[in-house]
Amino acid sequence: MYSSPTLSRYIGRQFVVWFVLLLLMLLGIIVLLDIVELLRRAASKPNVTFGLVVEMALLKLPEIGQQIFPFVVLFSAMFTYWRLTRSHELVVARAVGVSAWQFLMPVLLAAALIGVFKVTVINPLGAVFVARYEHLENRYLRLRSSSLDISRAGLWLRQASADGRQFFIHAESVQPHTFELSHVVVFEFDEAMDYQARVDAPSAGLKDRHWELRDAVLHRPRLDPERVASYTIPTELDRATIEESFARPDTISFWALPRFIATLESTGFPAARHRLHYQALLAQPLLFCAMVLFAAAFSLRLPRRGGTTMMVTGGVVTGFVLFVMSDVIQTFGMSETIPVLMAAWMPTGISLLLGIAALLHLEDG
Repeated sequence: MYSSPTLSRYIGRQFVVWFVLLLLMLLGIIVLLDIVELLRRAASKPNVTFGLVVEMALLKLPEIGQQIFPFVVLFSAMFTYWRLTRSHELVVARAVGVSAWQFLMPVLLAAALIGVFKVTVINPLGAVFVARYEHLENRYLRLRSSSLDISRAGLWLRQASADGRQFFIHAESVQPHTFELSHVVVFEFDEAMDYQARVDAPSAGLKDRHWELRDAVLHRPRLDPERVASYTIPTELDRATIEESFARPDTISFWALPRFIATLESTGFPAARHRLHYQALLAQPLLFCAMVLFAAAFSLRLPRRGGTTMMVTGGVVTGFVLFVMSDVIQTFGMSETIPVLMAAWMPTGISLLLGIAALLHLEDG
């Protein structure tokens, strides 16, 4: 079996070049479409300038750009192998003993590195841009001062103190600017989850690592109600954490997600969509490798078998089907119909197995 580092570098460089060119072309189209759409939405809002529209379109670009990465990997790999095959460069390589699996290795490695770079660098930067875009959208287009939203059942929180006590807090509403809770009811339990007290207060404010309930009424078993001017409950929350918990997971950096998920789960907020998003990010380098396998299966042997248009179309359709199916599976994961780990990793695992099976059939079968 013949192996050439020069050939590997050449194929990998071809893939990276086409990946960058295709990505820039698609991002340019996306920016233009976003500007048109934002101009339409801002037509009835005289305080929104063209400069602000362009800024918002650029801030939104990382969000959509990250969604098209698997497609860019698929298309650039297909074009790389199609071009090398049409120019008979791979025919010559095969003649000296280079197998298809050796053609794949440099592109697979490049795709995996692109996935790691996307998750560890582009995602954190994109989270900052997306959060800024949502702030501008709420302020200028939706005319809202905050994205915080509370359901009809109100807000429920679970807090724990250092001595093991558990506090379950319910509030009917929250003030977006100050995070003041209104019509607050607190149920206190000890470490063994035995009921200890109930506290009613007209309002509560978030201070430095604690909730302060004002003009509270304390109800303890077998004791008369006691009115206190102030009652404090420890918390690990801050204003940013509360507001982010109602935002989309893609507005939070990959590096901050584990700590943020732990905070949400310890305080009673639902964290399924954040855990799913984090696991999906971890799976993306392997998903990009799966896209390369599909690209190779549909483009390596085109001159010998014909049907170029049909096979390329099949590859594109396969990529879209897998993408749609991953969205459907992740929807089940967010609703916790299936385990989060399964919802995040199953599309990648199925894609890898199908891609390897297709290549084994075409090359060795």
